Amino acid sequence: MPNSNSSNNAMLFSAVADSVKARLKDANLKFNHRYPGVPEGRQAVHTVYGGAQLFTAQTARKMGETSLRTMAEYAPDAATLARGLGINQEQFGHDLWQKVYERVSGKIKAEAVEDFRIDFEDGYGNRPDAEEDGHAASAAKEVAQGMKEGTLPPFIGIRIKPFNQENIHRSIRTLDIFLDTLLQSSGNKLPENFVITLPKITVAAQSRALAELLTEAEKKRGLPKNSLKFEIMVEMPQIIIDDTGRTPLREIVDAGDGRCVGAHFGTYDYTAGCQITASFQTMANPVCDFAKHVLQVSLATTEVMISDGATNVMPVGPHRAAPGSSLTKQQADENREVVYRAWQLSYKHIRHSLETGYYQGWDLHPAQIPVRYAAMYAFFLESFDSVSARLKGFVEKAAKATLLGDVFDDAATGQGLLNFFLRGISCGAITEAEALRTGLSLDEIRSRSFLKILQNRKIV
Repeated sequence: MPNSNSSNNAMLFSAVADSVKARLKDANLKFNHRYPGVPEGRQAVHTVYGGAQLFTAQTARKMGETSLRTMAEYAPDAATLARGLGINQEQFGHDLWQKVYERVSGKIKAEAVEDFRIDFEDGYGNRPDAEEDGHAASAAKEVAQGMKEGTLPPFIGIRIKPFNQENIHRSIRTLDIFLDTLLQSSGNKLPENFVITLPKITVAAQSRALAELLTEAEKKRGLPKNSLKFEIMVEMPQIIIDDTGRTPLREIVDAGDGRCVGAHFGTYDYTAGCQITASFQTMANPVCDFAKHVLQVSLATTEVMISDGATNVMPVGPHRAAPGSSLTKQQADENREVVYRAWQLSYKHIRHSLETGYYQGWDLHPAQIPVRYAAMYAFFLESFDSVSARLKGFVEKAAKATLLGDVFDDAATGQGLLNFFLRGISCGAITEAEALRTGLSLDEIRSRSFLKILQNRKIV
């Protein structure tokens, strides 16, 4: 009969235990290096795109003013905002939507645009070389002016043309002119959170090429290494699954040599590449969910932030009053109907993004911005009470399990609850004072690690 003595059984592995542990250490450390966890910095809730020919140092401020006028006209109070978004206010309560409304209004007044991309691609088009050269220089000077005046949004960047054979010469030239002019005009300084967007990427070689160019720019200008960052746009079906049947997304990111900090999904190019007809090229198409989930899984717990795309139906009424006159009631009603229909579509899309783990998206017009914040804030505030209670109870459960000598091994659930508050505080939906209702201190919440919280409380 086998010896059931536990001390003898423990000796069964002594001959190979050391070599097994040594090999696993290497494998585990390699995995941890490849998947270090989500970035600790702030992530913008949106990226607003605008043509480079129109950009000025005051663009973000003017967009905020337009957003406020849109709210004043179409959502002058909480009840009207909820109705315009197609929300049954009674389902969630007047107090919740009053809070949403106040926080949306306050956010737009203080910081309507979180991230802006000066666009030399789809929002700009193909122009004569001399014209694009001029816009590259003028946009760079406006960025430098915005740095001086403090009018830039917290995140800003430039979207160049693709690195395909048709556009690579123009793309590199625009990037060169823009960076050179910006650095000359700013005293060799970059704006905070500056990023370059590379659209329609198809192969890792394009990512590697951009990294090489940025390395050279840093050397010539004496900039710190890796100060120039970029993000890729996931728009082509071939970078979801390539000709080998694998996804090349991680290879593309790795080819950026540590410079790739973002991956944005391009809804309309991707659906077009899947042969979806125009009427069904929307963020709600199931093919987008598939692509975004592959993107999500490929880059999970890496330092690359992911973003969803945009609703391309603009909340802009068809009627405008002539100078010195007013719209008729019928015209005003028609405008309101068009705006509310677009708002409701955008709200639906943003909520779907949030529910599937995408906390950033695109906005294309100032009138979309109120919907962005309303959707974000409602998403977090609707669940605030229940998640607060769950997180508080979860910490208590961990303590109780330890006191009883039981095993508490569900830190992943606790981390998910903690992430809710990290995201909610970051976007402005939840105040730091409200987060204290979890029973955690601000320092504990800012640690970003549920396991560390338990360890510091000597629960595990």
